[in-house]
Amino acid sequence: LQTRLQAGQGYGNTLKCVLTVYRNESLAGFFKGMSFPLVSIGVYSSVVFGVFSSTQRFLNQLRHGDPATTPSLTDMTLASIVAGVLSVGIGTPVELVKTRLQMQTQPYTKANAKLKSPVPGSPVYRGPIHCLRTILQKEGIAGAYRGNVAMLLRDVPGYCAYFIPYAMFYDWITPDGNISPDPFSIWAAGGVAGAVSWAVCTPMDVVKSRLQADGVYSNQYKGIIDCMLQSYQNEGLKVFCRGLTVNTLRGFPSSAAMFLGYELSLKAMKGWQTETTP
Repeated sequence: LQTRLQAGQGYGNTLKCVLTVYRNESLAGFFKGMSFPLVSIGVYSSVVFGVFSSTQRFLNQLRHGDPATTPSLTDMTLASIVAGVLSVGIGTPVELVKTRLQMQTQPYTKANAKLKSPVPGSPVYRGPIHCLRTILQKEGIAGAYRGNVAMLLRDVPGYCAYFIPYAMFYDWITPDGNISPDPFSIWAAGGVAGAVSWAVCTPMDVVKSRLQADGVYSNQYKGIIDCMLQSYQNEGLKVFCRGLTVNTLRGFPSSAAMFLGYELSLKAMKGWQTETTP
């Protein structure tokens, strides 16, 4: 829904988008482009959380001589920026394939567009592997990283608004004297962090989606600035809020589950390490 609302035409609001997708493509339409992100999400999340944690420990060791010291706001911000920058290297091709697969049946009606397919709205890619192979063959490595600048501008502030609110909200709702991670506090703090992060990310997420969807049938945008200017000229400032509701509603449960899984897995591994260490 998020991709179609941001980069598609004629979907209107969220409810209309749901009904249109279901009417035209049945339930299968809601799962388009899912396989590639599903396969890669483990690696992607491991890199993001691992880089964030490792950077925090490095900064704590560098500044305070103890990697276990409670990180400062500055350290969390720097760690979030590093995680956001490195995540783009993995995330851009995955997001590109997902977006292309979801948008390849989108009707394209711009009369003066130079179309790559004689039948706009007909499937171009047979699946994620075929999609990635086609992109690499026609556009090269640079094509696989289309929209990477927009993703960088989305993810760097996005991860700052992800990890920092999580730590602050978790500390706020955790009972005093509670040393062991509390599952409910983790779940609630993770959900709030996800909603806040996606609210911050949505404007640049719109630009990213449009740049990556561009190229299935046409080449409408010359770059990130041109995409922003065309979007604003055609639809006004409200265009940068497209998909905000879907993003925030999706962000709460997905991030709540992500942080809960991360914290409890970390606790379990520390317990195993303690038991196996003589």
